[in-house]
Amino acid sequence: MTQLWSFPGGIHPAENKHISTARPIAGAGLPELLVLPLQQHIGEPAEPCVDIGERVLKGQKIADVTGGMGVPVHAPTSGTIESISLQPVPHPSGMSDLCITLRPDGQDQWTALRPIDNYRDLDRETILDLIRDAGISGMGGAGFPTNIKLRPPKDRKVDTLILNGAECEPYITADDMSMRERADEILAGLRIMAWILRPERCVIAIEDNKPEAIAAIRKAAEGTQTEVTVIPTRYPSGGEKQLIQILTGMEVPSGGIPADIGVMCQNVGTAMAVSAAIFRGEPLISRVTTVTGQAVTNPGNFDVLIGTPIEYLLTRAGLDNGALHRLVLGGPMMGYTLETPAVPVVKTTNCVIAATAEELPDPAPEQPCIRCGACAEACPMELLPQQLFWYSRAGELDKAEHLNLFDCIECGICSYVCPSAIPLVQYYRAAKGEIRVQQAEQLKADRARERFEARQARLEREQQEKEQRRKERAKAAAEAQAKKQAEAEEAEKSEARGKPANDRAARAAQVQEALARKKAKTREPATVDSKNAEQPASEPAPGLEALEKQLSQATAKLNTMQSMLDDAKAENADNVEKLERAVSKNHDRVKRAEEALAEARRSVESAEAHTTDS
Repeated sequence: MTQLWSFPGGIHPAENKHISTARPIAGAGLPELLVLPLQQHIGEPAEPCVDIGERVLKGQKIADVTGGMGVPVHAPTSGTIESISLQPVPHPSGMSDLCITLRPDGQDQWTALRPIDNYRDLDRETILDLIRDAGISGMGGAGFPTNIKLRPPKDRKVDTLILNGAECEPYITADDMSMRERADEILAGLRIMAWILRPERCVIAIEDNKPEAIAAIRKAAEGTQTEVTVIPTRYPSGGEKQLIQILTGMEVPSGGIPADIGVMCQNVGTAMAVSAAIFRGEPLISRVTTVTGQAVTNPGNFDVLIGTPIEYLLTRAGLDNGALHRLVLGGPMMGYTLETPAVPVVKTTNCVIAATAEELPDPAPEQPCIRCGACAEACPMELLPQQLFWYSRAGELDKAEHLNLFDCIECGICSYVCPSAIPLVQYYRAAKGEIRVQQAEQLKADRARERFEARQARLEREQQEKEQRRKERAKAAAEAQAKKQAEAEEAEKSEARGKPANDRAARAAQVQEALARKKAKTREPATVDSKNAEQPASEPAPGLEALEKQLSQATAKLNTMQSMLDDAKAENADNVEKLERAVSKNHDRVKRAEEALAEARRSVESAEAHTTDS
């Protein structure tokens, strides 16, 4: 027999579970409209992936979480997307949130499903992805994404896997009836989760006030190593931390998670959803919900499509509006009053209580605290509710947080036992919300500061790099100037020794020599004329022979160019125009040569005539 431990505090409120266990789970039917909130779990809200007016099939993904923690939302039946707008959602504040409204077409046509025959043939990451894609989040608490919960930190080995079937809160019987009627599905889902985690021990915990459920689960667990453990009925034994303490004797550390001590808890409803996702390929589109209270004539448990309006569900249960005094979503301890029944069923909706005035009367007016200490004695987390109340009401949130405010599981026991009718849990919830807002603002400010500091560091780094480049350029310029100055000084020293300083000085000397030769050539014509005057008249002058030679060369070149031009014209070549210009230019040269030769000949003839006369 499994050894059991106890936990501090706790109470035994009236159970009132018999109201909704008289008949089997029934189908809730198909309402005219389904309203599907995009935020049905802890983490980032899903984003629509369908358009208004689009027809969708049953099980089709209509919203998904592309980044961060979250799971998708699927169409509970086939129909048309009517709107994507703000609608009232189940929340203690009565707030509205973004929802997809689906109008069913009555055909209930499924999308293509991909069931897995043998999940052991796949790797664990693939199974976790299938669980995530099925939109499964915790169905017994705050709605933490199941695939993330089944992936504990790598340095945390889960030794004990607990399936929570305690269902300790009054009125709620959804898990009780599920264990009675669907025990095989629950065990199948547990086996899948155990295959993922590989724990040494698997335990299904059920309170002793559920004999039918205990018998059904024990029968389904025959031949397996799963322990079916019956625990005493005491609220809140179904709380995660309290159940772990009952079954293992260990306490989850403050601010920690069960995986820190090698334990993990899952709900029986979550196990059924995992089984349906793997073996039938069906996403999470419905859940078992209890509709109870003395203001309904047909209380019971219903298999409800996600998105079904609460008012439709109450109508199915036979609501007596005249007798209705208070509508509670959840149990009487941890639930909250609904301002309107026009909110939809979501993945975490396990109970709706339609209570009469005698059943759940209005709370008495809040009175001053008398410091009786009853809240501290009953607190299962061993907190100091009185001090937490004072600090929360005074706005001294840092002091409340210092007293482990976030260890409060909001079980409602302190409010239940308070003789002054102080709604302590409401104060704690408000304080937690304010702290979360402050933390979010602080995180935002920290990120802004980090971005500013990073920008300043970048600008400073760029300025330093720019200054370094400037210094390198200045250094290079100074080195070049020093080199130039050194060359100039070396040139002066070389000139002083009477040696050419460099090639530049040699080239200057060559230029001077060329200029001298040119000046000498300009004096040659006069010398030639004087020599020609002294030569005999019968011999031709040297200048005349030179001119005749130039004329001959020009005529030959002209003839060559003319021949090339004729050939080009015959071939229609592209360079005809260029050749014509060259021929014209050579014509001019020949003409000038002929004129120069004629002038030279006249000079010679005149000189000969002058000599004869003499």
